[in-house]
Amino acid sequence: MATLPRAVLPLVLAGVGAGAPVVAQHDAARSATPLSQDDRMAWWREARFGMFVHWGLYAIPAGAWNGNTDYGEWIRTSAQIPLATYERFQQQWNPVGFDADAWARMAAAAGMKYVVITSKHHDGFCLWDSAQTDWDVGGTPSGRDILRELSDACRRYGIRFCTYHSIMDWHHPDYLPRRGWETDRPTAGADFDRFERYLHAQVTELVQRYRPAVMWFDGEWESTWNHERGLRLFELCRRLDPAMIVNNRVDVHRGGMQGFASSSEAVGDFQTPEQEIPATGVPGVDWESCMTMNRHWGWNQADTVWKSTEELLRNLIDIASKGGNYLLNVGPRADGTFPPLAVERLAQIGQWMSVNGEAIHGTAASVFDALPFGRCTVRAQGDTTRLYLHVFARPADGWLTLPGLGNEVVGAHLLASPERSLPVRRDGGDVRVALPDALPDPIATVVVVDVRGAPIVYRAPVIHAESTDFVHAVTATVASASPALVVRYTLDGSEPSPSSPRADGEIAIRSACTLRARAYHDGRPVTGIVEQAFAKVTPAPAVEVEASEPGLRRARFTSVDWNRIPGALPSPAAGDWETVPAIALGASPGEHVALWFDGYVDVPADDLYRFALASDDGSRLWIDGELVVDNDGLHAMVEKPGRKALARGLHALRVVWFNKTGGAELTLRWARPAQAFAAIPAAALRHDAQR
Repeated sequence: MATLPRAVLPLVLAGVGAGAPVVAQHDAARSATPLSQDDRMAWWREARFGMFVHWGLYAIPAGAWNGNTDYGEWIRTSAQIPLATYERFQQQWNPVGFDADAWARMAAAAGMKYVVITSKHHDGFCLWDSAQTDWDVGGTPSGRDILRELSDACRRYGIRFCTYHSIMDWHHPDYLPRRGWETDRPTAGADFDRFERYLHAQVTELVQRYRPAVMWFDGEWESTWNHERGLRLFELCRRLDPAMIVNNRVDVHRGGMQGFASSSEAVGDFQTPEQEIPATGVPGVDWESCMTMNRHWGWNQADTVWKSTEELLRNLIDIASKGGNYLLNVGPRADGTFPPLAVERLAQIGQWMSVNGEAIHGTAASVFDALPFGRCTVRAQGDTTRLYLHVFARPADGWLTLPGLGNEVVGAHLLASPERSLPVRRDGGDVRVALPDALPDPIATVVVVDVRGAPIVYRAPVIHAESTDFVHAVTATVASASPALVVRYTLDGSEPSPSSPRADGEIAIRSACTLRARAYHDGRPVTGIVEQAFAKVTPAPAVEVEASEPGLRRARFTSVDWNRIPGALPSPAAGDWETVPAIALGASPGEHVALWFDGYVDVPADDLYRFALASDDGSRLWIDGELVVDNDGLHAMVEKPGRKALARGLHALRVVWFNKTGGAELTLRWARPAQAFAAIPAAALRHDAQR
């Protein structure tokens, strides 16, 4: 969990009111320009919980095509449906069961504060009658303006109306690139600049007609979109509505499914992890995890893998405890109704939120790094702070421990039963709260702890070391989160005491040991003990081979459609290998391609070597047959570390890299202890010409 980002800012924690006044305040704010980031984001930080809606023509086949039942909103390209065939769905669009008020009512009852609907997904079909195209609801038998009906309903129920809009477009004749299988869509005459003007015109329509509180872009990862185009689109949104929020997918720097910007030049108001929750919060950064209820975003009739209400609620709590928002998806059926299990989950979430919503809405991230019993959210209340403890599992001894909490406790009670006080006691540097014999809510019982002032948490010291393994020696430091604390340590595994050595500088470690440390205030222990074991390792022996030729061998695979590097790689023929001086891509390698580098690295001395493998998309590094760095999977440029103790001499080295689509990058660096990373020199790379 995270420390408290902007925890004491009244704007963030006070937020704006619930219900219809929320919308009124937002509409009024549109004329108050220029707006600061905090002004625009205040309602969004207050909300914490929203509904995602993926709905379009792809709901009609319901995930099934030619015997395959695992498709979703990507069915047009995943099933390789010809354009003329897919266009027939437009005349089948007639959502007679669509009730915008029912959707908004379910969202509001579930405790959701905003709805984000797909105005246009990647197939290009629009849920409003756009003046820019006939590929929209205006050309269907129904003709209903879905966005108008839903935006009006959201305002009636005090819900913020927001739109998802895809940059990628598989229907527009000017959008590039085409899919490799699209033989029915020639690229002759396609003009991406003209498509960009079309995109801007549609975004202008959306903002001027429906006034969305958020423009949620997607589909920005293909090679035709770039930072300059993203910046132009972002600036257009700012001009159209200075109060509107824009996500980071307007730009090209979101860093894959992890969703956080990978460049300082990136624009966007919040970050967008997809189908995952960050391990910790990110102080000072707004973010939102979008996730499905089952396995698909769009309606799939065969998908029976639904998350339980417990999992969905605990996701919401986990995300709020880290200072983020939860955007939970529903994929409506073709008739416009929600799947029954989605309706059931929303109702059950709403039951919990009706009692405990105070512990989610308008809260900030936990002030504790981790709580074994569950999670914590925080709300500033004038001279006091309210800690909401979300208890997933009752500790065996019946006591909740709040490690290092330095504040005076005003009182504690169950949120569901405010009249029932809970016993509190101080135990050294910790505060402990007694639970009743049985928890009233099996998913998450919320315990309220009110304390004087802003939260003060004495955090345990943090041990830093380049590595926990070493060949000759390693240096460690122990850092305190507070300059008022004194850190004491031991190396023999014993418990630190007030007379143990102070951790004021570097600690040299030359033999295997366990470093233990604890923080003290005025001679009194105020944190728990942290420890780290260090091991002295024997370097892997060099291999006895004849590898006199400089450089590495490299084999190239084309027409690969990998999402990950396969466990059993195809074996290149002898004539497929070429000699290269280093691990590098050279000229543009293209898409749907993989490279295999093979040879030996000449290690200059016995030591622990650190490696850094960076790539877009996936890559892996093996040394002497052992996987040392795993940077596999589809992602933008990411660097992953690894280490291995190596003896002087030759060691077998293999790197496999692939690129599915988009950017292509690959670098490998190494470093000895206390040295900076650098490229492996060409003189250290060898291969056996006889292989």
